[in-house]
Order: sequence, then structure tokens, then C-alpha cells
Amino acid sequence: MRFAFPHSHAFPGGRVIVDDDGTAGPECLVEFGDGVTVVSEWRPAGDAMDLEIPAHRTAKGTRIAARRWRLVRRKDGAWRSERASGDVETP
Repeated sequence: MRFAFPHSHAFPGGRVIVDDDGTAGPECLVEFGDGVTVVSEWRPAGDAMDLEIPAHRTAKGTRIAARRWRLVRRKDGAWRSERASGDVETP
């Protein structure tokens, strides 16, 4: 599975492209609009998906904390990100 966010980071209500590339398992690639790609994990959550993105830096060096996102498909067919409860904690 591959996920692409058009911006340098995910945010509530942000658009995300979901590409089922046929690979099995929870490991996936998450690509951001600034060219940064991180290895992440996803899980089905009913009609939605939970995406756990590890801490990383944007191309400009801004630190982004690890976070869990719920991806939901809107009526128009577009996928959007929502903050999931129980965000990922980092040491």
C-alpha cells in the first residue's frame, strides 16, 4: 500500500491519495509533497484505515512527531486524514 499527501505533512482534513499496489502486510510507504518518503504501517478500520506515521523531518528540516491518522473516504470518493485517538508516543 502507498499513501501520498500533497503537502509536506499530514493534517486534519488533509487530502491523501491511497494507492493499493497489491503488496500484503501492514508495511507501507508514505510520500509527502516535499519529496520525503517514510516507511509506515497501516491497518483497516472498518470502512476507514488507520495509518501510523513515525517521527520524521520535512525536506526543510521541520521535525514532525509520530502520529496515528484515521483515513476516511468522503462521499465524493476522496480520502481525507483525521486525527486518531491514541497518538503514537515517542521517547
